[in-house]
Amino acid sequence: MSATQTTARSPLETKLAARTAKVGVIGLGYVGLPLAVEVAKAGLDVIGFEISGKKVANISSGHSDIDDIEDATLAPLVKSGKIKATLDAKALREADCVAICVPTPLSKTKDPDVSFIVAAVDTLLPYLHPDMLIVLESTTYPGTTEELIRPKLEAAGLKAGIDFYLAFSPERVDPGNPKYGTRNTPRIVGGTTAQCTQIAKTFYSIFLDNVVTVSSTQAAETVKLLENTFRSVNIGLVNEVAQMCARLNLDVWEIIDAAATKPFGFMPFYPGPGLGGHCIPIDPHYWSWKLKSLNYYARFIELAGDINSHMPEYVVERIGDVLNNEGKALRGSEILILGVAYKRDISDVRESPSLDVIRLLQVRGAKVSYADPHVPSLRMEDGSEMKAIALTDQILAKSDCVAILTDHTGFDYDNICAKSHMVFDSRNATKNVPKGVGKIYKL
Repeated sequence: MSATQTTARSPLETKLAARTAKVGVIGLGYVGLPLAVEVAKAGLDVIGFEISGKKVANISSGHSDIDDIEDATLAPLVKSGKIKATLDAKALREADCVAICVPTPLSKTKDPDVSFIVAAVDTLLPYLHPDMLIVLESTTYPGTTEELIRPKLEAAGLKAGIDFYLAFSPERVDPGNPKYGTRNTPRIVGGTTAQCTQIAKTFYSIFLDNVVTVSSTQAAETVKLLENTFRSVNIGLVNEVAQMCARLNLDVWEIIDAAATKPFGFMPFYPGPGLGGHCIPIDPHYWSWKLKSLNYYARFIELAGDINSHMPEYVVERIGDVLNNEGKALRGSEILILGVAYKRDISDVRESPSLDVIRLLQVRGAKVSYADPHVPSLRMEDGSEMKAIALTDQILAKSDCVAILTDHTGFDYDNICAKSHMVFDSRNATKNVPKGVGKIYKL
């Protein structure tokens, strides 16, 4: 039976159609909270389970710590009882559908860390009941749902596809994207059986605009890895092109923008100080790790990862070069970093290359400070804390070099270039600054 064939309506489908099904969300972070909001807006009650007391307290008071969810959106849903955040896992007993939205980081050796997934499943296991739908949304390696989650859930005696429904649906969150959010981004769904796929599609179709089914959980898991590996490999390419253009004394952004005028066969990607965030620096390694177990070496993935991971070192070298051009040494120079979030106009610093750049600059003896309107303080890898400074004309004039690592739209780049001794721009943020204003060096 194909995943697209319909079956007789189950009790859960009847509940979903009547909007009486209760939905549990395990993990109320950048994936779980937006999901909970969309589900609640569609009329279903949401039980949000979290292990963070602070997060539960914030959500229960109507406050969001997620950039894409405003308090004005969350608070009415909490006040009306459509969203309830809790530290008590027993509340999941009432759920008819459960989405697992927990982190999936890499270990120090770049092996998948599925401990959060395992913990979530162990938390849910005592409350698994017949006709329940469980969907994993956390990005992971192909086979996780079938090989890891299914056996743990079935150990309770119920069978996937018969007694309960199990599926994988990869999150496609792009923090700070003004056009695409949880609701209008097409969603991929793959179940362990055709009925599991159909039930999961019915669930997501209640609150999402477009749900696309695939043949299995493994296929759905691999779709997400392909999406972000595609980006990682292409970013790795343009990061290497940026280094080649610098040696040829060419403007890499001019080259890319000119190439992008071709209406077919080219898609522009842009260089930067390195990769950050929860997906692109991590997801390709999940795929690579899985393939190594099958005695296959993913050459493109590994090469792109190597190029991208060394971009912070290249940025530091370039900053040292531009200082040397001005007769200054990197050691002892005052470097002001503009932007430490991993992308513009958000507060997320996970895997941000800015942290590596700061650390490398400090190791080489530079005096480093930073300004970021979205990140008031920064916890470094060694446990130390940095505080953002106010971006004033005096601070700009005092700095030997101002390095733009995140191109927040709130920065006044004309004034930054005019008041600084020199600017190192790794994001092409100064592209609209009038010629002759300031001394600007590009990546």
